[in-house]
Amino acid sequence: MKKSSKKNSIRLKSPIGLLAFTAMGKRTLVRRRGRGGKQFRAIIVGKIAPAKYPNFKLDEHHTGRVVDIVHERGRDAPLAKIQFDDRRYSYVPAPNGTIVGSTIEVGTSTAAKAGNILALASIPDGTVVCNIEKNTGDGGKLIKAAGSSAVVFAHGTEGVTIKFPSGRFLTLNQKCRAMIGAIAGAGRKEKPFLKAGNRAKYMQAHGRLYPTVRGIAQAAVYHPHGGGRHQHIGRQSSVGRTTPPGRKVGNIAPRKTGRGRSKDLKQQRLA
Repeated sequence: MKKSSKKNSIRLKSPIGLLAFTAMGKRTLVRRRGRGGKQFRAIIVGKIAPAKYPNFKLDEHHTGRVVDIVHERGRDAPLAKIQFDDRRYSYVPAPNGTIVGSTIEVGTSTAAKAGNILALASIPDGTVVCNIEKNTGDGGKLIKAAGSSAVVFAHGTEGVTIKFPSGRFLTLNQKCRAMIGAIAGAGRKEKPFLKAGNRAKYMQAHGRLYPTVRGIAQAAVYHPHGGGRHQHIGRQSSVGRTTPPGRKVGNIAPRKTGRGRSKDLKQQRLA
């Protein structure tokens, strides 16, 4: 390998002769995250069990008792450990008002009171629900974060319409199950971290890299948005779908940006 007289340039031997390569900076953050290193993955150590409903049939009626309320690593909401009448244990996100010793019923004919698990077809309109199944029998995939809840908006021939906290409406199968009430643990975000170390531990448990540096705050050799006298992008922030990895940062293949996009999103939420 021979070094040339030009600064930051090296020459490598190859079958087709000498090739000159210019020294580059490190890879961008989005490119390193796409590789899937363990610093970008959530920690699986310390997990207790999958938080989902037991696989009961819809026409069956079961009663469970809350034997414990536990904390799971990387999860904001507390988990309720429930023992059902068939000696089966299950962990589900605990709704507000759950205490050790409380009773939870599962079935289509149960009362729509806090903590009970019913099919969406049996839940009246205007009821606050959580831990909603996206597909029949998946055990609950939606509205599982601390303090979150959704509202049963309407029943129709195509299914049951749910209104989410973001304002979005989604129509689900009537056989999908949901729990009455809101998830416990609301107000967690109201307490500040106070120190960067506390926030770093929180982000590590959730599989998020922290801290992250903005592209415009970096040098030009490290990021396409870096460099310049002032912190500004200096070029169009939208890039194409087939843009090379070192340049593929910003808005990737956007349909619409700016004021028109925010206006369309608002109309979709209100529709």
